[in-house]
Amino acid sequence: MDSISYKTAMTNKATADKQWVVVDAEGKVLGRLASEVAKMIRGKHKPGYTPNVDCGDNVIVVNSDKVKMTGKKWTDKKYVSHTGYPGGQRVQTPNEVKAKSSTILVERAVRGMLPKNRLGRALFNNLYVYEGAEHKHEAQTPKEVKL
Repeated sequence: MDSISYKTAMTNKATADKQWVVVDAEGKVLGRLASEVAKMIRGKHKPGYTPNVDCGDNVIVVNSDKVKMTGKKWTDKKYVSHTGYPGGQRVQTPNEVKAKSSTILVERAVRGMLPKNRLGRALFNNLYVYEGAEHKHEAQTPKEVKL
């Protein structure tokens, strides 16, 4: 038997089939939406998935202002950050974050589900989040994905 038939096909940057997809976040639960988007960005839905390569799709999320949270998370959940100075701990609720920009909610949820290394930081650049139904990536002819 030929030994070449036993080799695992590894995707690299040149052979990755990167596509553009649009996801509508209207009425979707934030965490469930973010986990599916993170899978698409990572490329785990493709048969040629390679863990150490950016082989995922470019994902456009529209209607991020209409995303839902279950239970009392809008008021009880807390996002904690620190400025780096003594006494610099800052706490925000999702309501306060959404008042500033609802795209931050989706971006933060997806970023938390990506790897915490240089690949994860590169993968995060493949996410585009918009508050309304319009986006500026029509030239890439993205396809609509139902979640």
